[in-house]
Amino acid sequence: MIVAVAVNRDGKVLGHELKDNGDKQTALDDSVMAVRIVDDTLFVNTTDLGKDIIGYAGAVPLEVAFVEGKVQSINPLPNDETPSFFDRAFEGLKDNWLGKKTEELAGKNVDVVSGATFTSNALIANMNLALEQASENSMSDAGSKFALADAKSIIGLIVVLMAAILPLFIKNKKYNIIQLILNVIVLGLWCGTFISYTLLVRLVANGANLWIYAIPLIMIVTAFIYPLFGRKQHYCTYVCPFGSLQQLAGKCSKKKIKLGQKTIKALDIFRQVLWAVLMICLWCGVFFEWMDYELFSAFIFQSAPVAVIVAAVAFTILSVFVPRPYCRFVCPTGTLMKTAELNK
Repeated sequence: MIVAVAVNRDGKVLGHELKDNGDKQTALDDSVMAVRIVDDTLFVNTTDLGKDIIGYAGAVPLEVAFVEGKVQSINPLPNDETPSFFDRAFEGLKDNWLGKKTEELAGKNVDVVSGATFTSNALIANMNLALEQASENSMSDAGSKFALADAKSIIGLIVVLMAAILPLFIKNKKYNIIQLILNVIVLGLWCGTFISYTLLVRLVANGANLWIYAIPLIMIVTAFIYPLFGRKQHYCTYVCPFGSLQQLAGKCSKKKIKLGQKTIKALDIFRQVLWAVLMICLWCGVFFEWMDYELFSAFIFQSAPVAVIVAAVAFTILSVFVPRPYCRFVCPTGTLMKTAELNK
């Protein structure tokens, strides 16, 4: 199902082009010169050089201008990143390079922008390529690699491995609460990592660097592979940051709103119908934008739409009285995961 969406939206699977993407793709592919000199300005275009460097939704090429060995300007070229996340990453990174000499920037480590890790890594890698070209160095693999994992990535990896493995063996309420808190703070608010339609389509369309995407790939295993071995809803219950937040909110009050069987059945039907309608939209090539409005993105609150943040807060408050309402009665990504459970 996701392959069909990736082909429909991006025209490719695991980075392999399967169809013409129209004017936008043509504009990206039309004989772009990697290096050109106009008057005293050297322009480096990374469209072709960095075509294998993938951000969150695809390549993020740059055109960088150098004057007398200094970075004069950095212009982003057309890309498929979510605009709010891309703008946050680009604006947060560009001052690390503007006005500085290539010699000063050689080998410099630049920190990724919180809440836009994948896009930041791709921008940094593209900029490194431009700097190499400007310095007239021979091309090396180092230019196309992403920034080395920082403390955030390592800690996030530890937390997601804990969530994926320890609940299989530890049945302790105190540990469970600690794990839920770690999921919310580390995986959600700090790393901004979770499974969503946007992530799944991006991975299927462009493929992934296994190290850079280690955290979401582990999440995907718990979501789609664990159910085949009898561990249904392991991701939703023990890993998902928003699911964890709802569970923590539910522990704030013992008083719950009792939903009747008819109400629960009606809400479950609503969830399935909603998911079917949204999937049809994706297959028909309309309203792809809904993927950016799943409530998980509220964790990246610096860039998330206000409507998403408001809805996430509302569902969190509701979960004090109704156990995990978004997971049970709305979540499109969660409904997709249930296909793996049906296979079991």
